[in-house]
Amino acid sequence: MVKVLVSSCLIGAPVRYNGTDKKVSHPILDRWVQEGRVVPACPEVLGGLGTPRPPAEVIHVQRDRRVVADTGRDVTSEFERGAALAVEQARRNDVSIAVLKDGSPSCGSRWIYDGTFSGSRVAGEGVTAALLRKCGIRVFSEEELEAADAAITEMEEDERRNVTMTDGSNG
Repeated sequence: MVKVLVSSCLIGAPVRYNGTDKKVSHPILDRWVQEGRVVPACPEVLGGLGTPRPPAEVIHVQRDRRVVADTGRDVTSEFERGAALAVEQARRNDVSIAVLKDGSPSCGSRWIYDGTFSGSRVAGEGVTAALLRKCGIRVFSEEELEAADAAITEMEEDERRNVTMTDGSNG
């Protein structure tokens, strides 16, 4: 069974910077939970940040990407530690797919906030989304559940075909 790393806030855990969740009510996500596919993770909490915590955004300083809280505190190391621990958790659970909260400085997979704390969005990805992709895990946003589900179906069909081919049967 293909396992899916899912941002904890998307399944109702109150782990966001402001102590809330971003629970997604969707039949695909509900089915994955029932099937035991979901491996929840909040990279920011894994990295040692509390809940609630000051909001943070990705900024670019020359060629270096940093994550800074609106207080001015650099929290890059916590975000990097959380990303590494999320990847470790994904590997331990044989995860192939991740569904992450878009816009997050950790989990954004299509867009993030621009680092000005003005609410402006830019195309980009968070620290964890980037590391998961680098490690070969397919990353989707919560807006792409159908695409993630199709990827799971395709992976499982490929696995069934491979098992059929290796056990000598053709049908």
